[in-house]
Amino acid sequence: MCYDDNARPPLPPGEAGATRGEDLVLTAGDGNRFMAYGAHPSKPTDAQIIIYPDVRGLHQFYKELALRFAEVGITAVAVDYFGRTAGLTSRDESFEFMPHVQQLRIDAFAQDVHAALGYLSEHGSASAATFTVGFCMGGSLSFTTGMDVSFGFAGVIGFYAGMTRAFGGKGTILERAEEVVYPALGLFGGADQGIPVSNVHEFDQKLDKTGVEHQIIIYPNAPHSFFDRRAAEYAQESADAWKQILNFIAAHTPK
Repeated sequence: MCYDDNARPPLPPGEAGATRGEDLVLTAGDGNRFMAYGAHPSKPTDAQIIIYPDVRGLHQFYKELALRFAEVGITAVAVDYFGRTAGLTSRDESFEFMPHVQQLRIDAFAQDVHAALGYLSEHGSASAATFTVGFCMGGSLSFTTGMDVSFGFAGVIGFYAGMTRAFGGKGTILERAEEVVYPALGLFGGADQGIPVSNVHEFDQKLDKTGVEHQIIIYPNAPHSFFDRRAAEYAQESADAWKQILNFIAAHTPK
């Protein structure tokens, strides 16, 4: 798994604004009820974001990440993956996630993403630029949903996105890279034991062929899950990752 229960997202740059967070249950078009967490800034900008967690689903790291985005004015909603198979149960470290991961289907998850978009439209802004950010499996899903024109995203962001896991019979993101239709930002650790740098370069090269705007950043000495407040030795990489994310969002949010 990417993060344990003690992991916490690094703080974004600048002064933190006031926020409000709420635990949610959203309903997808097929009737699936799933957990989510919404975070609202007191002074929202014209950007909002959907957060895709790691393989464990919605746990505390991602609720706090939603609040960190809200602190810089970006309305956020973090979603869970497993409402169809695990219900509204806890996603703490005792949760046996792999049987549910194996049942995950892209078409079904897309309905959950549309429900999250509906929540943002109702409780945020229907006209705001919407982005996704995901971690590990969520990074892969961020780029996968970046292949679907129906979402209307302004951009997609992935941390340490696994390249070789096929979801729901749809193929891997390395196989499907040329289907990405939105501006993309990828953040990877050069010392990640699970994602060879050669795969990251291949992903980058395939995006080059499409002409879609993209930036792939590899932090040479950083491992998987380096974006963690406890990892003081990677604080510089985490600070730069925040800068890259916020610059990407600002660059693709209409003024």
